Amino acid sequence: MTMAVTDRRPATHRLHLPAFHAEPVTERPAARYVWALARISLGFVFLWAFVDKLFGLGHETAAKQAWIHGGHPTLGFLKFSAAGPLKGFYHGIAGAAWADWMFMLGLAGIGIALMLGIGMRIAAAAGAAMLVMMWSVVLPPANNPFMDDHLIYALLVIGLALVGAGDTLGLGRRWAKTGLVRRLPILK
Repeated sequence: MTMAVTDRRPATHRLHLPAFHAEPVTERPAARYVWALARISLGFVFLWAFVDKLFGLGHETAAKQAWIHGGHPTLGFLKFSAAGPLKGFYHGIAGAAWADWMFMLGLAGIGIALMLGIGMRIAAAAGAAMLVMMWSVVLPPANNPFMDDHLIYALLVIGLALVGAGDTLGLGRRWAKTGLVRRLPILK
């Protein structure tokens, strides 16, 4: 048996709370656009790194070090910046062809997925793994005993997938309706 509880205090003594939105914050249009812009911005970070290392545009990679000119995208950072407990591991793979290919394919794939809003689950997993590895190259980080922008980006890319950020200003909804994605939801 349930019993209804009635507030018998006069209306002037009742607490009046502001009305709350019934929809979750991530479903509000303004929030969806902020998440979409964060997705596109992070996608640009990955794509820019890919294009700069591929062509040597002079921002971080000189033209003579470009991948298309025989340069090694992993060599400089892993050989000269690696520090801490994983230094030997990173020195060992610096400039290896397989590491260059994995790094460049990762940058391009994650960047394209984020820009288009498709494959967000795989992009989040791959992006978080790549970013945590990049964080682990230089331990401890220069400006904090633990935290740096690579870990923040890793959290962000996972959050973007969790809130479905590819659906706004992206192709996520259309992508999710394809037969391939319905058969293999990991591709969503």
